[in-house]
Amino acid sequence: MPRMEDILSLPVQDPPCAEFSAAQMKWVKVEGGRQGGDDIALIPFARVDDFVKGESSNAECPASFRIESRRKRPEGSISKPRVDGYLEYTLYWCSYGPEDYRDSESGMGDGSNIKPASGKGSRPGRRHMMRGCLCHFTVKRLYTRPLLALIIYNQRKHVDKTGAPCHGILDQDAVGTRAMYAPRISEELRQKVMSMLYVGISLDTVIQHHMEVVQGHGGPHNRDDFLTRNDVRNMERLIRNSSHELHASDECSIKVWVQRHQKHVFYFQENSGSEPFIVGIQTEWQLQQMLLYGHNGSIASHSTFGLKKLKYPLCTLLVFDSTHNAIPVAWVITSSFVGQDVHKWIGLLAERVHTKDPRWRLNAFLVDDPSFEVSMIREVFQCRVLLCVWHIRRAWMRSILKKCCNFDVQREMFKHLGWILYCTRNGPNAMDAIEEFMQVFVDQCAFMNYFKIRWLPTIELWVNGVRSLPVASPEPHAAIESYHLRLKSKLYNEQHANSWARVDWLIHFLTTEFHSSFWLDQYSVETGYFENLRDKSFVTNAWFHAVHIADVDVILDEQNLELAKVISQTDRSLAYTVWNPGSEFSLCDCHWSRVGNLCKHVIKVAVLCKNRQVARPLLAAQVYRQTLVSLLQNPPDDPLVLEHAILHATRLQQDIKGLEDLSNNGLLQPLPPEINSQLADNVLLFPRLH
Repeated sequence: MPRMEDILSLPVQDPPCAEFSAAQMKWVKVEGGRQGGDDIALIPFARVDDFVKGESSNAECPASFRIESRRKRPEGSISKPRVDGYLEYTLYWCSYGPEDYRDSESGMGDGSNIKPASGKGSRPGRRHMMRGCLCHFTVKRLYTRPLLALIIYNQRKHVDKTGAPCHGILDQDAVGTRAMYAPRISEELRQKVMSMLYVGISLDTVIQHHMEVVQGHGGPHNRDDFLTRNDVRNMERLIRNSSHELHASDECSIKVWVQRHQKHVFYFQENSGSEPFIVGIQTEWQLQQMLLYGHNGSIASHSTFGLKKLKYPLCTLLVFDSTHNAIPVAWVITSSFVGQDVHKWIGLLAERVHTKDPRWRLNAFLVDDPSFEVSMIREVFQCRVLLCVWHIRRAWMRSILKKCCNFDVQREMFKHLGWILYCTRNGPNAMDAIEEFMQVFVDQCAFMNYFKIRWLPTIELWVNGVRSLPVASPEPHAAIESYHLRLKSKLYNEQHANSWARVDWLIHFLTTEFHSSFWLDQYSVETGYFENLRDKSFVTNAWFHAVHIADVDVILDEQNLELAKVISQTDRSLAYTVWNPGSEFSLCDCHWSRVGNLCKHVIKVAVLCKNRQVARPLLAAQVYRQTLVSLLQNPPDDPLVLEHAILHATRLQQDIKGLEDLSNNGLLQPLPPEINSQLADNVLLFPRLH
């Protein structure tokens, strides 16, 4: 047996599953010392909660481990720490012990194990649960290795002081009673019930629904199946008595919330003279959605929401589910621009995901602002980064519709703005294109003033972003836009106007009511329950509807690529016109598009043009073509540079193949065939020159 001094030589165990138990680990008995004879093992500290959950799911003895005691030390408080010295010490004990009230409740026994009704160690209202279980373990976050946790299992069996099973199916006296099951409902059921209550489902409906679910799987099998009206009433009371204002000061209130919800906070930085305020939030349910839909998929940023009305802007990270809806999987609130400080929190977020599933991989990360630290995102997630122009497209479109009354002028202005963004009309100089735009539409004073103030200072940044990053196709734009409208309608309700200036209210709103509405959507999709309670305005978006428009309902004249027609799906005698088809800056005359939104007709036409390759190449593709042709016409003379150029050309060809794979999943517009052939010629040309 190794001595405690040898623990750092033990292997760190990290089972590749969401939750794991002692049965899935290899244990070593330690020799001598206070833990002599105890089982020990090392795991990543970040996975302690997964271990506790796994131990609570013991099939023979379902349990719930509570924290019996906890101690912490600050770093630097010990000059010569022991090898098993701790930063954090936590003792977990099975909730069926250690007291034993089985005999005392029946008027039997001497009552020697009974603790006082009040004072340290008492647990009012839990006497009926105490069955003398001695199962307990200690977790130490090691002082010298803070990323590791030493688990010391003092008693692995769920037995009383006589050594006999005291609960679960192995305890004959527990058969037919609640002691067969875990003493408390699971966190998953608690989250489910709380979400149902937050979206307005009544107590009676919750109980009725739960009974239907239990009957559906053949009767009660675990503690969750014994959910009572009292359980739900307690949660209902908790919601009613909760408040976002945990302190009169907003800053202090936020700190209290963070302390109470440490499991939901992946990054927190207080506001100081040199550092901005940042809080990153992700609930357990959001983490599960990120694992499910982000794996081999994409994540999109919806940043800088609430710049005008909220105290600090909100950034949301989104994934796309099977019905093309956007689901928020993390929120970041910061007093600075979120893209500038992404290096502080993006790695911690990725670590949370990879801790749960080391095999999790992301295909693409969509940024909606070119000032994001793209290199950091690419390094952390090892994926491609795409530029998503939904935000600038929507802002320009809505402003044009508001400030210009002539539809023909609106259409031409929108198309010219697209040319400015991609700078394909007048070569590499964006300012030349802007000057031409202002001269052509000099009479549109209202829009020009808006454009000069709001966009002119950052237009070069956007142009450079389009040149350096692949641009996402319009399909995800619709899902992001739908999330934007949903967030806006819920958050900017006038009844909340007095709370917009407080960040603690924003955090409370996001993690309760708003979070629960998305939980209900997914639960309804998975089970079919509560379809009537979902907000019909956001059940589907333009991306989803575009998929259901038949190709034959799109009329595209290959001889006149200025416009396309899409037959209405509700009135077959009506056809909508899409101008500038196949471009990211297409415009439709349907009502949804006329109020500044991305409609299903524009998306459908864009997808069809992409598949048929009949419309003009996308503006982004034209930028790539210009870049590649320029490289072919000016090969380097230096042999050493040429060697590197060959390597980069080969990698570029591989990257484009990967981008086409993304396109097949509806996440990216592919490059036209002629560009792929130019790339192939490019790779062949370099060896001939060499």
